[in-house]
Amino acid sequence: MATTVVAPSYGGPEVLVVIEEEVGPPGPGEVLVDVRAVGTNPIDVKLFSGRMGRDPGQLPLHLGSEASGVVVEAAPGSIGPAGPITIGDEVMVFRAPGAYTSRLIAPASSVIPKPPTLTFEEASGLLLTGSTAVHALKVTAVGPGDTIVFHGASGGVGLMAVQLAVLAGARVIGTASESHHEALRQLGAEPVAYGPGLLERLEALAPDGLDAAIDGIGTDEAVDVSLALVPDRERIATIVATPRSFELGLKVLGGAPGADPGTDIRAAARLELAALAATGQLVVLVAATYPLTEATAALELLAQGHTHGKIILVP
Repeated sequence: MATTVVAPSYGGPEVLVVIEEEVGPPGPGEVLVDVRAVGTNPIDVKLFSGRMGRDPGQLPLHLGSEASGVVVEAAPGSIGPAGPITIGDEVMVFRAPGAYTSRLIAPASSVIPKPPTLTFEEASGLLLTGSTAVHALKVTAVGPGDTIVFHGASGGVGLMAVQLAVLAGARVIGTASESHHEALRQLGAEPVAYGPGLLERLEALAPDGLDAAIDGIGTDEAVDVSLALVPDRERIATIVATPRSFELGLKVLGGAPGADPGTDIRAAARLELAALAATGQLVVLVAATYPLTEATAALELLAQGHTHGKIILVP
């Protein structure tokens, strides 16, 4: 049996319930993972809130997309991106639909080794935000000598993008509330407060303009400032799909209709991210951990959007 969190209806975090369900043996090309930690993400809230549709045929929703744990069963010939998968392997799983559970069946193609230097909690929060950050940096061609801005740099994707851009040799300016500025400095970014006067503050920091901009919050302010300071619109990307971003011809990334899902880029990024994390060049900041059975409280905190780092569920 597995302890699993589902949404039997659409609404706020209060609709989430904990159930016990049977988990069958893994089929061909699948593995069974004893889950040790689960990464939560804003997409989870969007799904059960109904913001991405309210199809009653999808209920109950099994939530989550990334986890870490230990392989307890593996179908013969289970081969992951890093090679054969065997019982006892400590792993990260992404993409992992239905990850809010204590036992997860996943395709071997979604399973990679967990770096021994990461805790299970850290490992469960690496791959979704990390692969999204890699996608954003690749499509905006961020490289050595560039000066870029990431709007919402203290969010999950922002924290990853800051580190990866710095590793790529870019100068990174990150917008965030002032309470998060020191943490961004420690990651190599130059923090700046968002809100009225942002354009002038960025012009003071980068009088020659910016080479690229990535929007992680979806506000008009982020879009307007990016358009004002980045001469090449092809180097402006957003991970928040808004009608205006499509109308302006920005690079809209993610799973929304019409957006670039970057499927191949994100899949290829997983081993790269694991390698960087294994050597300490990339860190996962964990803001809070909750028992899996307290998913409602964890998702209420996540929905507020003000945490600095990942919120993790522990079965």
